[in-house]
Amino acid sequence: MDRLIYTAASGAKHILEQQATTSNNLANVSTTGFRAQIDAFRAVQVDAPGTLPTRAFVVNSTVGSDFSSGPLQMTGRDLDVAVKGKGWIAVQTADGSEAYTRNGALQMNPNGVLQSSGGLNVQGDGGPITVPPEVTVSIGGDGTVSAIASTTKPGAPTVLGRIKLVNPPEQDLVRGDDGLFRLKNGAAAPADPLVAVAGGALEGSNVSPVDAMVTMISLARSFETQMSLLKNAENNAAKATQILALS
Repeated sequence: MDRLIYTAASGAKHILEQQATTSNNLANVSTTGFRAQIDAFRAVQVDAPGTLPTRAFVVNSTVGSDFSSGPLQMTGRDLDVAVKGKGWIAVQTADGSEAYTRNGALQMNPNGVLQSSGGLNVQGDGGPITVPPEVTVSIGGDGTVSAIASTTKPGAPTVLGRIKLVNPPEQDLVRGDDGLFRLKNGAAAPADPLVAVAGGALEGSNVSPVDAMVTMISLARSFETQMSLLKNAENNAAKATQILALS
């Protein structure tokens, strides 16, 4: 009976955790460049000295992300870029380290520094990219940021820098609490010249709202099953107590 309690209780706990993950994915169905989180679980036997491995817990086996691409949405905005295929946009976090995002809704701060929608400086080949005032900005397919004067007679575009685009192995990436990805070893990934971007477009979330809703319903039913097992264990214990009381 106690084996049933161990398995059902730990299973119910992790179902709640997976439900929270699915809810978070569903809440970010419209977040630009969002990557769905994936949870996987496995049963692990509980070993104690002098006892047989007759009890099992459910534990997290793998916590990863779905790295498949999201749909491309044309916006026509000069500072919007979408990474085509594999790759990431490098940004500088508040502590000076490097992180990676697929959210290409870029902006400029009051000082003209190119930033992500979250206010982090976009990394260039030689550091942050600064855009002078009164210019029209365009971003090429290789991430090159160019500017053309908008107040005088248009001339040749001036190259301001090139956005650092990287493509590290997906198994080396880990998602942070801020939603940005980083290398597990904390190092900075090298720039990859093969990564390309599409200007005037954004990549949507790769979360399918239909699949997420179906998963939530399935998890709710699984949780009800675990609760039924715990109720059966309670009933069995009550019946056993009655039998022992009569003997």
